[in-house]
Amino acid sequence: MVDVYESIDSVRDAHQPMQHTGSECARNRSPRSVLVCLVVLCVLLLTAVIVLYRDQLTNNIKLTEERDQLLTSNTNLIKQNTKLTQENNRMWEYGWIYYQSSMYVISSERKNWSESRRYCRARGADLIIINNKEEQDFLVRTLHKEVVWIGLSDSEVEGTWKWVDGSKLNIRFWGSGEPKSYRGEDCALYNSTEWTTYPCNTKFYWICENNYCNEPLRHAIR
Repeated sequence: MVDVYESIDSVRDAHQPMQHTGSECARNRSPRSVLVCLVVLCVLLLTAVIVLYRDQLTNNIKLTEERDQLLTSNTNLIKQNTKLTQENNRMWEYGWIYYQSSMYVISSERKNWSESRRYCRARGADLIIINNKEEQDFLVRTLHKEVVWIGLSDSEVEGTWKWVDGSKLNIRFWGSGEPKSYRGEDCALYNSTEWTTYPCNTKFYWICENNYCNEPLRHAIR
């Protein structure tokens, strides 16, 4: 019996150190796993922060470029407005009249139709094109009883009246019996509220028109 008990005690003592060693290993492995997890989380967070910072930096660069472009555009617009204001002031000094986005001037001398048009074109304008009743009424108010060349003729094809820009008539203010159908009167005059035909080589006053929005004047009429 004594031998049996001794054997049992020997077996118990043999197992006790093994259990103690296993728990120590478990305690040693647990903090390492936590540390690894923390390191991985820190790396992920750092990566996310870097990505967000890079995106924000890219957006800031784009916003800065767009701001610079807007500033440049604004500066150009200011320069253009200043130039247009100077042109406008200069045109007013030489008798130009503004109406419906166009500038008009009446000549102070007489020329034939071709010479009148050449004079207008040399200054970035052309003989007037009357597009609507409002513009016709504007001439009535401005010219009173004046007789002036307008930019209308049938010199290319007899009986086919066209404006100087090549467009056909879309509105007409011919006087009674006009336009005359025989050759020799191929150019049109504004004559006291209505239009009339007349030989192109006759000398009359004329009126120039410049579409101020599309083509600023190159020279002021003197």
